[in-house]
Amino acid sequence: MVLLGCAALALAGCSTIVEGRSQSININTNPAGADCALKRQGGVIGRVNPTPGAALIEKSKHDISIECSKAGYQTASFNNHSDVAGATVGNVLIGGLIGWGIDSATGADNKYDGNVNITLVPDVAATTPSASLAPTTPGDNKSAALTN
Repeated sequence: MVLLGCAALALAGCSTIVEGRSQSININTNPAGADCALKRQGGVIGRVNPTPGAALIEKSKHDISIECSKAGYQTASFNNHSDVAGATVGNVLIGGLIGWGIDSATGADNKYDGNVNITLVPDVAATTPSASLAPTTPGDNKSAALTN
């Protein structure tokens, strides 16, 4: 019976059981109230709007680009790298290649930074008053006097 239980764990994939196939990523921006898109391989996989907030994503071996925008601020980006989940090492040692293969196929052997802090920089161009398009000189204002 114990042998059967060990075999089931090896076949199921340790990271899949311990850490799961999805993960929540908490995003906090300074200032708050930004719209953040989580992108992977060119497609949007989640959104936090407004910040602070969290998005539940499926894990993968591919990095996630987080792009945040807010009126009056420059767009800010953060690259959330996919890393190896801690349970993966134990799975390779105990479950062997079969368990690791299951975890790899489901993405459970990967993880991302769970808490992301992004600072938005004010957009100086948006807050600076624009200069006059045509410069004026003192002699530009011409007026004619009407005589009778």
